[in-house]
Amino acid sequence: MKRHGILNSHIAKILADLGHTDTIVVADAGLPIPEGVTKIDLSIQQGVPRFLEVVRLLSDEMVVEKTTVANEMERNEEVHDGFRESFDDVEYISHESLKQQLKNAKAVIRTGEVTPYANCILHAGVTF
Repeated sequence: MKRHGILNSHIAKILADLGHTDTIVVADAGLPIPEGVTKIDLSIQQGVPRFLEVVRLLSDEMVVEKTTVANEMERNEEVHDGFRESFDDVEYISHESLKQQLKNAKAVIRTGEVTPYANCILHAGVTF
């Protein structure tokens, strides 16, 4: 058994397999996930686990070169402010464009978040 870090074996495998510029998505409970994209569903009930909890845990485990969120996330002040506390390099695109980019993700990690526009793309960086 792992002693530290993310215990979910599916997430640990995805993170171990990431290469530079690969992406993973952290999504709220309502984001439509395209057919053929790996979905790791963590949702237990509404609000559990929270989007920001999952994003912070992932950022501790992976090198995040940049992030992408929808412009509309700014309407969800609590999530947007919490996200900006964790990341400096944030690219803003339309929600529709973000949904189009899901098909290129290595995985979508679905949370129990039930507030609007709590979705992001994490772009993998390198340690060197």
